[in-house]
Amino acid sequence: MRRSPAHRVCDWSEVQPHKKLKKRSECFLLRSPVNLQLRHIYDLPGSMVGDHGFTGDTGHVQRSPKNGLSCKMVLQAVGKVLRKGKGKPNGKKPAAEEKKLYLEGENTKVRVVDFELKELVVLPREIDLNEWLASNTTTFFNLINLQYSTISEFCTGDTCPSMSACSTTYFWYDEKGKKTKCTAPQYVDFVMSSVQKLVTDEDIFPTKYGKEFPNTFDSLVKKICRYLFHVLAHIYWSHYKETVAMDLHGHLNTLYTHFVVFIREFCLMDPKETSIMEDLTEALCAPLPPQPQNHLTER
Repeated sequence: MRRSPAHRVCDWSEVQPHKKLKKRSECFLLRSPVNLQLRHIYDLPGSMVGDHGFTGDTGHVQRSPKNGLSCKMVLQAVGKVLRKGKGKPNGKKPAAEEKKLYLEGENTKVRVVDFELKELVVLPREIDLNEWLASNTTTFFNLINLQYSTISEFCTGDTCPSMSACSTTYFWYDEKGKKTKCTAPQYVDFVMSSVQKLVTDEDIFPTKYGKEFPNTFDSLVKKICRYLFHVLAHIYWSHYKETVAMDLHGHLNTLYTHFVVFIREFCLMDPKETSIMEDLTEALCAPLPPQPQNHLTER
């Protein structure tokens, strides 16, 4: 597997998740194979993808960031530069957002893998569908939570007074159905807290052998995916500039593509709900061009 060098600036082991996921049961063995693959693709420590059922050497090697700079130092430096140019909102979107920086060809082609991600989401033979959905949903929560944490310093009540993406504003609905307009960081915090509560609930995401998934499991997974999509859309729309500055757009593109392929494979979101990012989806989910191969001539 070949990877783009564009993702080597950040040492993910030093990035603190926005919401720390509680460890799940070690008997959660079926979820280990996909997590091992994800650890290799996203270059993450096992604890960040919830891999608590596997121990030992997996071949994953932690690499030091370039030039000896730690991720914290990079984030602090970039933060100082970006904050200088970011004042309070004046009602107009920045030029970079109006032009959709994330759709530029030089950005959409940056990935951390060069193979079709559909291979990772197809249900393996002899594995229960709900178990597979639970495994992937938990992992996507962890990864998107981590991705958001890299730009959370720039997502404030002043810079993001509403949870928006493109021309859409998302409102939060509490358990009683009350509609609330809140700032983006508040909305994301509600999302991460709510999802964490669900994925760590033994009655909803069971980890013990023989325990059944609830009848409402499918609808809850769809709800989680909808929330996580909102977070990804907001990162692209409002914080892509910062993501590029930290050289993490390759990770973001790969994560978004992987997530979209997953929700399409199992019909977890209505296409109308994802249509606001359809231009990005088409750009990222298009078949990758064939890689040139070296042909040796026999003499």
